[in-house]
Amino acid sequence: MSHTDGENEFEAGLDMDHLTEQDLLLLAELDVLFDKVDPVPADLVERVQFAIALEDLDVEVARWERAEELAGVRGAGPNTVTFTVEDLTIMVSFAPAGAGYRFDGWLVPGGPHTVEVRVAGHSSTTAEADEGGRFAVDDVPKGTTQLVVHMANGTGSRPRTIVTPTLML
Repeated sequence: MSHTDGENEFEAGLDMDHLTEQDLLLLAELDVLFDKVDPVPADLVERVQFAIALEDLDVEVARWERAEELAGVRGAGPNTVTFTVEDLTIMVSFAPAGAGYRFDGWLVPGGPHTVEVRVAGHSSTTAEADEGGRFAVDDVPKGTTQLVVHMANGTGSRPRTIVTPTLML
């Protein structure tokens, strides 16, 4: 259903002229109930802005391959997650360190690629992977986190950027 006068589909389906005062009170109570039971996340705007920041890039999105012990992300031990895309595997292990986390990662196949760690509400941190694909990043703050891998150009190949799904640290 398309509405050009600003009504949403729910409002358009109601005959607002025939609602009783009791109907309006019930709708108001439902509105309060939904705000309590399923409130809009406080950081929704920040999370949307975080995701939109990648819109200007031509990116490939990696998929989750394996996540070990992710239920304990906020725990004391290290956690490891693996992402894959077509011809690249990204494995990252992260462990609490100080007020944040330390990331140790590997790209397969290796190469001198740039790895950017993005955390919503914080500036990005970059690290250069070595020829073997290893990289490390210290002092990663807690929050909505995403890895962006800027692939080194091979002879005649187009530049590629790979982005992972977000992690909540």
